[in-house]
Amino acid sequence: MKKIAGLIVFAAFLFLLTGCSEASQEDVVKKLEETSAELQGYKAEATMKLNTGEEQQAYGIDVWYQKDNHYRVLLKNDTDEQGSQVILRNKDGVFVLTPALRKSFKFQSEWPYNSSQPYLYQSLVQDVLKDNNATFESTEEHYVFKTKTTYQNNTTLPYQEIYFNKKTYTPELVKVLDKDKKPMVEVAFSAFKLDPKFGEKDFELENNMTGSLSGVPASAVPNEQQGLTVLYPTETAGATLAEEKEVSADGKERVILTYEGEKSFTLVQEQAGVSETAAATAAIPASGEPISLGFTVGAITSSSLTWTNNGVDYMLASEELTREEIQEVAASINGQAMK
Repeated sequence: MKKIAGLIVFAAFLFLLTGCSEASQEDVVKKLEETSAELQGYKAEATMKLNTGEEQQAYGIDVWYQKDNHYRVLLKNDTDEQGSQVILRNKDGVFVLTPALRKSFKFQSEWPYNSSQPYLYQSLVQDVLKDNNATFESTEEHYVFKTKTTYQNNTTLPYQEIYFNKKTYTPELVKVLDKDKKPMVEVAFSAFKLDPKFGEKDFELENNMTGSLSGVPASAVPNEQQGLTVLYPTETAGATLAEEKEVSADGKERVILTYEGEKSFTLVQEQAGVSETAAATAAIPASGEPISLGFTVGAITSSSLTWTNNGVDYMLASEELTREEIQEVAASINGQAMK
């Protein structure tokens, strides 16, 4: 009897020991996959910090998701109230909205499924699932994965570290790393609410263009009295500035910069104006794909990139730069680098 009792005690000890052990990488991956698949929706708030310029820049991000395929990402620019943007996906397509300028563009796009998105839960989980060589660490509060990214410029930002909360399995911190493993982008989540309630019009174009959902000022008039402050890229792929030409178009100042070299390109800057079109129902068809530059969202094709920032419209065009190089040049024109 003593022997049997001893075996029972030993078995109970093993059970307790097993029950208290850390979850394995396979266990955590399975739980992440299940949580993502069962998700009906979420609302998240985060701060995105960019370390790509001379000074760190921070932007607010609000994310809404509702099953199926309804996304709304608000990128808040605290230094430029006209520059706050919304990336919207609903049953009608993919849109990039700038409510303050009454501008909306519609894309034929697979966003957000065609690239890593550091502020979207499903994208982060998919990056973990796709990377068979992902590394795993369990800390006191987080499950940490180090994975490859699927950015279109993933030779520039090829890695990421994802910190999932050990209780909720939701993301709390994402670090996007360059090839030297230095963090270039950091997304820190301050709130993450699962399965919230949404209104019937929360993902409709018209409702988001009014700014009522986010506090974004609608139809603000850009300050054109100060004139156009010309910015110059710090990354030029070896090209040098050959010509700077100022012209006037439709009463607005426009500057055309021509860079020449092995890979030449043209950069056009123009004061942004408020659209006179009824923005609620008139989204303009856009070429290419929506792409995040961190500080703003633009539209990229194989030979051009257009975006708006701080009340200025930009267009970068080149037949010689690669798509990745176009993005790198554009990202270096972030409001800090002047000639």
